[in-house]
Amino acid sequence: MNKHLMAAALAAIIVAMPPALSAAEGLPSLTVAEIFARKGQLAGKHIHVSGKVVKVNNNIMGKNFLHIQDGSGAEGTNDITVTSQQTASVGDMIEVDARVTVNSDFGMGYSYPVILEEARLSPADR
Repeated sequence: MNKHLMAAALAAIIVAMPPALSAAEGLPSLTVAEIFARKGQLAGKHIHVSGKVVKVNNNIMGKNFLHIQDGSGAEGTNDITVTSQQTASVGDMIEVDARVTVNSDFGMGYSYPVILEEARLSPADR
């Protein structure tokens, strides 16, 4: 699928979704490193983060798994996994509003010390 078609598909998905909450609407806006550092305090809460999509796995257990980075953190705390019914492409800059879950184990070796679930995605302002 070419980039323009994928961008149009992402825009259509985002338009079809109800508006996501944003940092402007009261969600704390955090960096990836801050989410890892404060994961215990954030468990079960909704947060806002923005970053670059570095990996995408669609339709896994009925969800899309995206990895985002924002330039913060070190190895092990610089990449966070996001699950969503929406998707994006590697290289996209996106805004994410999601619930923080800690110590999530999906089985088969897929466990996450922190993961963002039920995310709403939107293109990031550049």
